Amino acid sequence: MDRRSFLKTLGAASLCALGPASANASQAAGDDRELYGVLVDTTVCVGCRTCEEACAEDHGLPIPDIDDFSVTEVEREPSETALTVVNFYDTDDGEMSVKKQCMHCTQPSCAAACLTNAMHKTPQGPIVWREDKCMGCRFCMVSCPFDVPAFEYHSANPRVMKCDMCWWKRVKEGRQPACVENCPFEALTFGKRTDLIEEARRRIYESPDDYVHEIYGEHEVGATGYLYLASVPFSQLGFRTDLGTTAPPEFTTGFLYSVPIVLTLWPGLLLAISNATKRDDDKGSIEDERTESGYVIRD
Repeated sequence: MDRRSFLKTLGAASLCALGPASANASQAAGDDRELYGVLVDTTVCVGCRTCEEACAEDHGLPIPDIDDFSVTEVEREPSETALTVVNFYDTDDGEMSVKKQCMHCTQPSCAAACLTNAMHKTPQGPIVWREDKCMGCRFCMVSCPFDVPAFEYHSANPRVMKCDMCWWKRVKEGRQPACVENCPFEALTFGKRTDLIEEARRRIYESPDDYVHEIYGEHEVGATGYLYLASVPFSQLGFRTDLGTTAPPEFTTGFLYSVPIVLTLWPGLLLAISNATKRDDDKGSIEDERTESGYVIRD
């Protein structure tokens, strides 16, 4: 193989590898779909836990005794039997309650880490888990910056459990999530994310002394579907404030795009080197045979 053939082989392999990666990058960058979300105004929430009861009933999970507030004496996390929980915190404004569930990130780490696309972000925004695609690797659990997905370890047919924003039975059919529909004090508002941000800013503008001038979820980890308003710093309400504003999947985008390049380019490179080396070895063998036979044939 001469130099021109070698470079042609190398170039062809490079184009094959770069093509899909470039297309995927372009498609991701041009994704401007309108997403839905939920605005949680913690200044209105009274901690009645009706959202917990409505969520459990709608998803066929054990119905909690919302009159038993002993469970709120410790900070709770969403689990395989409780997709949303209400926690109470002592703050500068006294005791406050906060609803916690999947944040429905706009660029979810769980979906990016899922090898089979079982954890899937719908075009409307809610992130859902699809049982028929899951292989049980639980990468979604370790990748979530909010530690939300839970696994049914004691089940013979375990599922990954998390809030799905009532996508299957409600949002998909044009209805509101169960927690939003049943909140007696209207602490929860469902709608398009851009509209929710405008509403949150309006509340802050009209009542600047009632809120910290920040919307949690507007920029955290690249933005989330659940947005929060509060009258005290979010760190006092159990929120992580060290996550930054970059979506975790963006940290690995360059590396992931390089994987198909390496896998496609490397075999082609080895083939080109092998062919070139083989041709040189063949020439050397022929010359050796000619020399040993006592005659030389001019090419």
